[in-house]
Amino acid sequence: MTRNVLRWILALFYFAAGVIHIAAPAPFMTIMPRWVPMPEEVVFLTGIAELLGAVGLAQGISLPLRRAAAIGLALYAVCVFPANINHFVLDMAKPGHGAGLVYHVPRMFAQPLLVWLALWTGGVTDWPWKARHR
Repeated sequence: MTRNVLRWILALFYFAAGVIHIAAPAPFMTIMPRWVPMPEEVVFLTGIAELLGAVGLAQGISLPLRRAAAIGLALYAVCVFPANINHFVLDMAKPGHGAGLVYHVPRMFAQPLLVWLALWTGGVTDWPWKARHR
């Protein structure tokens, strides 16, 4: 029950994030590391990845598709981590420290949690709990 509720919450979160990436990319452009080629296209494609991952994670019938989407979203969360670190560094360099440590420190810890949550809600892993057999 909890896994399904969290799966739907995560799918809605990623769907909303995907829409925002496509509809309003400007904030994402400001945190993009300079070494990323074609940043506008990357932001657009990350939005598409979030949308597709959300739709796949929401699948109730196709378990292989849901698992593939979960793995994709976990990999996505790993791949965008450099942008989160870059955002942290840029903010801390500002005179007022931008969003500050209160925002950035939990965000740094949330990223690995999002990786695990995608894998767990998508049925890829049962860690740290074992599945109960009836």
